[in-house]
Amino acid sequence: MSETTPGRTRTSTYPDRETAQWATQHVVTANEQLIHRWLARSTRARLTVEASWPSREGPVGRVLLTAYLRQTWHSRPWALAVAERQLREYADHPPGRLRLRLGEFYPVPDVGLPDSEIQQWLYCLADHIRLSVEQGEVPPPSTPATHWEWRARFPELGQFLGGWFSQNMPDGFAGHDAAVDDYRATTDAQVVARLVGELHELLALDLDEPDYALALAELGMEVDPPAPYAPSGWLELIAHRLAGPRAVYAPDTTQNRE
Repeated sequence: MSETTPGRTRTSTYPDRETAQWATQHVVTANEQLIHRWLARSTRARLTVEASWPSREGPVGRVLLTAYLRQTWHSRPWALAVAERQLREYADHPPGRLRLRLGEFYPVPDVGLPDSEIQQWLYCLADHIRLSVEQGEVPPPSTPATHWEWRARFPELGQFLGGWFSQNMPDGFAGHDAAVDDYRATTDAQVVARLVGELHELLALDLDEPDYALALAELGMEVDPPAPYAPSGWLELIAHRLAGPRAVYAPDTTQNRE
């Protein structure tokens, strides 16, 4: 879903599942007729719904922060202290529009708060990170809760699914097996091994099939798994195929024999 503000188009980011469901329902209700007309078409181009953050009272939750802490403790624990310091610096000295346009700083995402409360929100994030570091509070392993966490935890799987199984896959390959073979043939063996590890890690989450389908979509897959496989079965098949030895053919010397 695209969210548009004057002069800028960006992807909406929500702090937790409940807030995302509430905001999405608001936008779907407001654009119900447009969506029905799109569904009635025989051929469908990508639908973009322009919307702004609807007003809402009450707190927005901590799921994004928990996801960040869980992934960063696991992969880059040293970055937590850096993040706390940068949050406080950003709150004390917010960059102007020119520095944001030049890309020197990331803009603060729309979290549904008025501008007057953003500084305190940044301080609150920094305090939570400091508390996590000082008390060693590490979120336990869990299924990724946000789009960012899915991509951060399974980076090579995101490259594989997004690059070889986009909506254009049927135009470039004869089928799913051909796409997998092309990935293996054009990718370094060490990177392939990394993908196999991520596949096993994803399967170890032991999700229901609808949740595996959601995981594939979060990681960039835009086509369905091949019949008759469910998402988890197809992932197991890929892991088995990529973990096997590559076929290495010796040069044909029969033509040199007399």
